[in-house]
Amino acid sequence: MSGLAFDTLKFTKTLQSAGFGTEQAEAVAIAFRDASADAELATRKDIALAVAELKGEMSTMRWMLGAVLALAVANFAKQYF
Repeated sequence: MSGLAFDTLKFTKTLQSAGFGTEQAEAVAIAFRDASADAELATRKDIALAVAELKGEMSTMRWMLGAVLALAVANFAKQYF
């Protein structure tokens, strides 16, 4: 069961007010509920973990870029000065 709350009664009433029959509206509401129950939604915690992981990787990349640039500058200085 998904952590997302789905109000099938409100959904059914909305469909009925748009011209759907009662049976059709109920069938669509149940189909939508069942389809959305299988959806894997990211929670705030999931997103926070992903962002923290990316920040760590970016920190490592910055450090590596700094090291490569320092080596390039040192090599340039060695060759021309």
